[in-house]
Amino acid sequence: MMLSPKGLLAATSHAASNAAHLVLYGRLADLRPMPADPVDAAPERPVYRYRPPEAVIPTGPPVLLVPPLAAPARCYDLRRGCSLAEHVVATGRRGYLLDCGPPDPDGRDLGLREWVDEVLPGAIRAVSRDAGGQPVQLVGWCLGGLVALLAAAADPGLPIASVAMIGTAVDPRGAGPAEPARPLARLARGSGKDAAEPMSGDLSQPVVKRARRRFGIDRYVLRPYKVLTNLHNADFLAQIEAVDHFTGLSPASPGLAAAEISRGLSRDGDLAAGGMEIGDRRVELARVGVPVLAIAGRGDALAPPGAVRPLTRLLPGAPDVRFAVASGGHLGVLTGRSAKESAWLHLDRWLDEGTLRHGIRPPRREPAATL
Repeated sequence: MMLSPKGLLAATSHAASNAAHLVLYGRLADLRPMPADPVDAAPERPVYRYRPPEAVIPTGPPVLLVPPLAAPARCYDLRRGCSLAEHVVATGRRGYLLDCGPPDPDGRDLGLREWVDEVLPGAIRAVSRDAGGQPVQLVGWCLGGLVALLAAAADPGLPIASVAMIGTAVDPRGAGPAEPARPLARLARGSGKDAAEPMSGDLSQPVVKRARRRFGIDRYVLRPYKVLTNLHNADFLAQIEAVDHFTGLSPASPGLAAAEISRGLSRDGDLAAGGMEIGDRRVELARVGVPVLAIAGRGDALAPPGAVRPLTRLLPGAPDVRFAVASGGHLGVLTGRSAKESAWLHLDRWLDEGTLRHGIRPPRREPAATL
């Protein structure tokens, strides 16, 4: 599109300003994490409560962001202005985060049974206590969404209000014969290191980078050209920086629980048949008794809509199961530049309905300090 002389002058001015800012400060993105305080939980499995803005009084059921296992929990707080955690608290909700850190490099790692039976249930109970006994609305990206769903199925007595899953594949066969489905199958059925990799966004860095090169996940392959032609767009450049920062935080190993989920997804469509083997028992999805929302990214090559949609037929016991397609790729659907006008709108409506179901309660009062 040709710019008018006035538009060209403005773009040139913005580009010069952005270039000067980069030279002086090294980046455009505001990567400060949202301020948060620890709540009552095991120190090795910390749960944090996000601090709301001064003018906001949080109400309604608490929202717990569930980590994507082998990827950093920072995915929910990518950068200021493009942070789901920031959005949750800014809209008047009680926001919480479970952050267990990266997998243990020495191999002392949590398996899927520990996540489903201990870690996430403990976090849910801690959040519910902190919020005055209210049930918890779970939000999980990628494999975090699947762990949230399995926890709800394993123990229907947990104080869970609802489960929202973003970019979570449940059946790679549902993607059809299109090219994006093939890398999932190859990663799930491969040999050696690839056989242990999870088939969603929680891949180790080498696999993610290889997938980006081969399947077009990385939109910035021609980065120098993209940067130069968007030098006037500070938001575009900040998003590139934030994604690079997030990728740099990713662990080298996917972790034991993520690998177990990958095997469960690839074992003859085990999960797509309605359950998954966890430890010495089978957890049936039919036991999920809370509302469930599944959001798929239109451009997600790792969890395409066809691999997410089958969830709608796997939860006969849930009172409400919804499926929505939003703009963005695997990370973009969660926290891309268009997420606030797409996926976050679906999530906001979902959480608002949870507030109507469970009521608006006054914020939890902190105990008075004694002198």
